[in-house]
Amino acid sequence: MASVTKSPKTEPSNNASAAWQPASKKGKPPSLPMDPSSVFLPLRVEKEFEKHIAVGKRACEFLTQATDPFLAVKTCTEELDAAGFVKLSKREPFGGVLKPGGSYYYTINHSTLVAFTVGAKYKAGNGFKIIGGHTDSPYLKVKPISKRAGSGCVQLGVECYGGGLWHTWFDRDLGISGRVLVRTSCPESGKEKIEQHIVRIPKPVARISTLCIHLQTAEERGSFKVNKEEHLSPILGTQSVLEREAKLQLNKIGDDDDHWKKNQEPELLKLIASEIGIDTKQIANFELGLFDCQPASLGGIKNEFLNSARLDNLATCFVALESIVDYSKSDNVSEDDAISLIALFDHEEIGSQSTHGAGSPVMSEAVSRITSAFAENTHSRDPELHASAVRRSFIFSVDMAHAVHPNYANKHERNHGPRMNAGVVIKTNQNQRYATNGVTGFIAREVARKTEKNIPLQEFVVRSDCPCGTTIGPILSANTGIRTVDLGMPQLSMHSCREVMGIADLTNGYNLFKSFFDNFNEIDECLEG
Repeated sequence: MASVTKSPKTEPSNNASAAWQPASKKGKPPSLPMDPSSVFLPLRVEKEFEKHIAVGKRACEFLTQATDPFLAVKTCTEELDAAGFVKLSKREPFGGVLKPGGSYYYTINHSTLVAFTVGAKYKAGNGFKIIGGHTDSPYLKVKPISKRAGSGCVQLGVECYGGGLWHTWFDRDLGISGRVLVRTSCPESGKEKIEQHIVRIPKPVARISTLCIHLQTAEERGSFKVNKEEHLSPILGTQSVLEREAKLQLNKIGDDDDHWKKNQEPELLKLIASEIGIDTKQIANFELGLFDCQPASLGGIKNEFLNSARLDNLATCFVALESIVDYSKSDNVSEDDAISLIALFDHEEIGSQSTHGAGSPVMSEAVSRITSAFAENTHSRDPELHASAVRRSFIFSVDMAHAVHPNYANKHERNHGPRMNAGVVIKTNQNQRYATNGVTGFIAREVARKTEKNIPLQEFVVRSDCPCGTTIGPILSANTGIRTVDLGMPQLSMHSCREVMGIADLTNGYNLFKSFFDNFNEIDECLEG
């Protein structure tokens, strides 16, 4: 189990809540002195508007804390623990542990999460209602050799992760977070043990500065081209100031023959050790990345927007988490004969092909292990039970969608332009860049229809003269054989260091996910074939 190093919270903006409260501890939102009458249709009713604000504030705190995949999973598991979910060991059999009506979770690599609730009437071979998302976003990750210097400045060697809009990372106050491996000893045996610590340092320790306009040519001013190797190395400090401290740190390391450690910036090691509360010599390795220190906040003249880093796809993770927690406490679980599950994968932004990405066995393994745990003979895996479960299951593959940008409206197909605060988007692509087809799209619309909340939906198809992105949807459907629809909440500035979405769509997404858990079984029973 990874231990968690708690960092002092970044002060929230005026629009964010003072402290993040898990869904299980939600209180009544404060009354807000604002007239919502002129806001978009989903926000017209003042009572509904206040609900959106309350959800938006919780999302702000979640997004501010979840600065990388490790912190995203850590933040999720804290809420699951508070809601009474039981943590499973993925190394031990599930048989004899899982019970009807119970709620459970486990993690892989501390950056992928599987959480589920077992219907009280569940039997082996019944279906799974799955919401899939991803925990990673484009960001700058520290290289194995982090030492770098130039022109009197101490810098940090970083590598681009995913396809970011890297020009948006310039002139930002950057903190650092991730996983650190620490050498310690077992109290009982005295043998060496390696612990995993998750750290988040919201202090602005690094900055990538823009070249001043006076030193740029006219061509350079007209087109801000970023050389990812030469232009994105952040500055940590100046050599004249840090040189003495660096020498002291190197002397402390002394005769340490750790080749990796000698290639790290000493001041960085010192900062990490101080944060964890250990000696620098105990650091064995780390997996760190940079993040924008600016907290998530509500924006727009009516506070109808959520401005944050990593909306793609942590906004989905947030809504999926709240929906599974609330569903686990609902009366519907007592009549449910299926598994309600969320799976939040790492590595979507770089293709999902890893031990814990959507292209891994994680999803199929979850279905198989949970099914087998309830089989009469828990020591055997009946292929018929697994096949039956697959055919009765359904996946909501949820990744953020492209809202129409008012300054670039011609980039969207004229009849398929999603708007912010107007509903969750069904994504379709006939070349299977999205997994949606006629049946799975229909099921999503029926899920929205089977509720009194009037859940709005929108449609997205990319222009025929534009390339189309993809999601975990086609990967999961191909690897598991489970029917899948691709969905997403609309946003602007996708893959920027700072993105924006409408807060009403958090509510729209939550209502859709809850209806999926509540109503999918009934819809599926009516569907021929």
